[in-house]
Amino acid sequence: MLETNLKEIAELLKVLANENRLAIVCNLLEMEMTVSELHKKLSHISQPALSQHLAVLKLNKIIDAKRSGLNITYSIKDDKISKIIQALRDIYCSN
Repeated sequence: MLETNLKEIAELLKVLANENRLAIVCNLLEMEMTVSELHKKLSHISQPALSQHLAVLKLNKIIDAKRSGLNITYSIKDDKISKIIQALRDIYCSN
């Protein structure tokens, strides 16, 4: 069982080890956002690249996507992910 958990943790960390994906998740920690809202905050990432990163995060069950009309709203899927990101922010982003 520990080996399975370690593999799961390693896979999660691989996905989050990308600076752009980490920035996306950090922004989604604050609130749910559409691609357009994320792109405004993360303008250094092209919209096609942003969509690709969102797809990777969704595929790895880190984020959820809800369709509302023409918009898709993204949010953190699991409270465990929120806790991990918040812990990293507390350690590395506190003054």
